[in-house]
Amino acid sequence: MNKLNQPATWRCGRFLFDFSKRKRPLVMGILNATPDSFSDGGKFRDASNAIAQAEAMIKSGVDIIDIGGESTRPGATPVSLQEELDRVLPVIDVLKNCGVALSIDTYKAQTMRQALRAGVDCINDIWALRQDGAVQAALESPDCGIVLMHMQCDPLTMQFNPEYADVITEVNVFLKERAQTLLDCGVGRERIAIDPGFGFGKGLTHNLQMLAEFEVFSGLGYPVLAGISRKSMLGKVTGREADERLAPSIAAALMAADRHAKIVRVHDVPETVDALKLWEAVQG
Repeated sequence: MNKLNQPATWRCGRFLFDFSKRKRPLVMGILNATPDSFSDGGKFRDASNAIAQAEAMIKSGVDIIDIGGESTRPGATPVSLQEELDRVLPVIDVLKNCGVALSIDTYKAQTMRQALRAGVDCINDIWALRQDGAVQAALESPDCGIVLMHMQCDPLTMQFNPEYADVITEVNVFLKERAQTLLDCGVGRERIAIDPGFGFGKGLTHNLQMLAEFEVFSGLGYPVLAGISRKSMLGKVTGREADERLAPSIAAALMAADRHAKIVRVHDVPETVDALKLWEAVQG
């Protein structure tokens, strides 16, 4: 760790990301192979469309492609294991040797296993590996990256009047405890990243406070992911619909970068990459 308690590297399957050689965060591009995601639902449900979108991301400089087969937007209805697998495995099969890291956005242990066997490098789990079998699935793949996210309640109920005595402290404590649980189970520290979970069981005030004090999460010594792209908090501030939130999404990514985010998860890859290149150049 350096003096800011920042990790030097993050092991993500076949990839070892060295943060000492770059100032700007990694860009994780969102690829929703679902019909009902809040922002781009249905656009990439067909595997050929999803693959074309992934190829466009790669050309734009994406570092990681996060593939999801189940929407976790507020109020989303869970899908079956088989339906999720049918959505993501064909995409993974085509992209497994595309030259960038692949992530699977899932909380189901069996989806994790099959996706890892098919070629993904990272598990991105909104439940922070709290579902049955999830920790074991991560242990079975000794090099895969792991993103642990904070969520209050579950996708069906998380936005029903979320309350915190101190959102920063409570989220930080949760992430610290979940990371320690993995360490105690034998997961290497270099594999773990954390995500405070913007919009997952948080109101607007909570979300704005987390962004304002985002650097606090870096104090745990893990790479911190900021997932704010197109989220409702941006709509509440700007009055814009989900497909009109490019400008605030980029602004949020830059604010997170200023506060030591190591990964930003975004829909708009080319615009975010360009903005971060300029941000990096100004950092010297």
